[in-house]
Amino acid sequence: MAELAAEWIAEPEKWALDGDVHRVLDALEADGATVRFVGGCVRDAIAGRGVEDYDLATNAVPSRVLGLLKKAGIRAIPTGIEHGTITAAPGFGQAVQITTLRRDVATDGRRAVVSFSTDWEEDAARRDLTINALSADRAGRVYDYFGGIEDLEKGRVRFVGDPADRIAEDCLRILRYFRFYGRFGRG
Repeated sequence: MAELAAEWIAEPEKWALDGDVHRVLDALEADGATVRFVGGCVRDAIAGRGVEDYDLATNAVPSRVLGLLKKAGIRAIPTGIEHGTITAAPGFGQAVQITTLRRDVATDGRRAVVSFSTDWEEDAARRDLTINALSADRAGRVYDYFGGIEDLEKGRVRFVGDPADRIAEDCLRILRYFRFYGRFGRG
């Protein structure tokens, strides 16, 4: 079982609960799905930077996500449904990307074949960098399975697990490493 990070994102209602995002969360949680903010919005909130877009992860499979959004009257676009990704367009404001928890079954150096999961740590383990493997629930509790918060504090940019494995899975991760080092790295 993963350890819940002691840190909390300050005032999550200010960065995470604007009207459109709130509607999407309500729709997904209405039927008991578990939903968390993932990746950049969590990283940027912890780093004290402005949050520009919202990515969510859920234990609900894509067909269930589509049904829950439809039931709530929220337009759903199957932008990457084979990878479990649906874009919710709840209104004229912020679109929200929702991805079902997953594991990589096979990779070709750029794209992955995935299977869906219900394990948050397993999903985080397939991400590129520790600072991008963070997730937070609606209350602002942060889940940090790989030391991403400490890495942010120290200006350290690290791959999740073995760097050679992460890069072999998707060769563009090396470019992402340098991009994020430019934004968050020190020393």
